Amino acid sequence: MTDTETQSRSFLSAQETIQMSRLLSGLSAMAVLFLTGIGAKAWYADHTFHAWVLWLFNIPVIANVLWYTWSRNQQVLVRGLLITVGVLFTYLIASGGEGNTGPLWFYVFPPLLFFLTGLKAGTAILLFCYLLAVLVFQFPDLPGVTASYTADFKIRFFATLTFVSIFCFVLEAGRLHARNRLVELAQLHEQAARTDDLTQLANRRDMQARLNKELSRYQRSGHHFSIVLIDLDLFKRINDDFGHDAGDEVLRQFSALVQEVIRQSDVAARWGGEEFLLLLPDTTLLQALSLAERLRSEVAVTEFYHQGRQLPVTISAGVCSISSAGSVNELLKQADIQLYNAKEQGRNRIAPRVRTQTAATPNPSSA
Repeated sequence: MTDTETQSRSFLSAQETIQMSRLLSGLSAMAVLFLTGIGAKAWYADHTFHAWVLWLFNIPVIANVLWYTWSRNQQVLVRGLLITVGVLFTYLIASGGEGNTGPLWFYVFPPLLFFLTGLKAGTAILLFCYLLAVLVFQFPDLPGVTASYTADFKIRFFATLTFVSIFCFVLEAGRLHARNRLVELAQLHEQAARTDDLTQLANRRDMQARLNKELSRYQRSGHHFSIVLIDLDLFKRINDDFGHDAGDEVLRQFSALVQEVIRQSDVAARWGGEEFLLLLPDTTLLQALSLAERLRSEVAVTEFYHQGRQLPVTISAGVCSISSAGSVNELLKQADIQLYNAKEQGRNRIAPRVRTQTAATPNPSSA
């Protein structure tokens, strides 16, 4: 998974966590209000035992919310609420509530179940609840069962509950599909905002952010880094002599070559036009010069083609280390000066000059 995907999913997950917490808190508050109100109605209807049972169910609901407030463990809040609601519905089906209307409260269970636990877990729990309801309906002599239901009520109850359950399943499946699609679109948008369309390298905006981040890391922990500012020599001639399509093809082929030469931890970006910038974390100036020289040599011996015609491609580059600069702007300015010097000295070279052409390629373990 890329950094972009991770960031998008982390952001969405955080938003869902906040939304879920608010929803669960609201549902718990509503549960307390309903239990208190219906319990009061049962009390005034002389169903004293039923009233007390409903009021007592407020205790685990409130305790669950208080525990979450202290621990901030959302999974415990979800499980506690589902267990409380499951026990409550079991009691309502077994006792019938008032006038054998207790099972009707079961209709609020499917949407809550699918939203809180997902489609697979929700379906499994719902099937278990179906089995429990069948046992109560078919065996009214079981311990704790005091309600008796007509055959017509049983048929209508299961038929309507099945319809509601399927409907809630479809809605939740659609919501999850829309959520995943939203994540994909967010990732595509983020990638488009950070990637150069032609070369598929990082763009200037993304590189600027990475440079600032790397500077902060250097200031915080002293990890050196270097940059290499690259320019394709006489690129305008390629466009003029062979056409802009040939120029685009050179940019693509060069970008692919860069990706092969640099390390996995390095970042290559199209800085603008035919200019490219390499960010080399944990790399000294000498190591950066060695890598830049290796890239220059690879470009010099690589044959670039477009529509069967070979294109003349060489590069010049300026190298600078953060140890020689106090800010990102100063670092870029010095690299630009070195690039200018490389061009003035005849192009197809690196500045400052590498004294030993046999210097080793940067070793990540030694950086």
